[in-house]
Parts: sequence; C-alpha cells; structure tokens
Amino acid sequence: MSAYLIGHIRIKDPDLWREYVAGVARSLEPFAARILFRGTKAAVLAGVHPYEQTVVIAFTDQGSLGRWFHSELYQSLIPLRDRAADVVIISYDA
Repeated sequence: MSAYLIGHIRIKDPDLWREYVAGVARSLEPFAARILFRGTKAAVLAGVHPYEQTVVIAFTDQGSLGRWFHSELYQSLIPLRDRAADVVIISYDA
C-alpha cells in the first residue's frame, strides 16, 4: 500500500526554509520518494486553514516513510525546520 506525507507549512524565515527544502530533497533520495506537489494556498473554500503552503510526498509504503522520517539525515534537519517554519506533518495510506 502506498503512503503519502502531507506537510502544511507557515514560513517564518524564507532563507532558512530554502535551506531546509534543499536538505529534504537530499534526504529523500535513498528512499525513492517523490515530491508530487508543492504549492502555495490560493483560497480556502470551506473551513479554516492557516497554512500558506502544502507539500505532498509519495513513498512506497509506511515503513519507507517512517525510515525516512527517523533517518539520521532528516532528524538533523528538524531544528532548521522548526526555526524556518511552523509545520504540521501527517502520513496517509492509499
């Protein structure tokens, strides 16, 4: 079963965010993950959504997603992420 990571993002420091995004791209390579979508909110059509950006990343399964998330490289990026943005990360099965 495929797994998807969805991140909702409110950027605090654009320069740090660009550094984090570059690090994430490198961290995904060993896991054969693909960034399917990265975009900026155009409109909220129903409800409340305080985040400006969203990213969707595809993994082969939840195990692969979890190994990436807990990998040494990704874990080393978390302090940078937390300085750069407010982020909510969710995983989904499909």
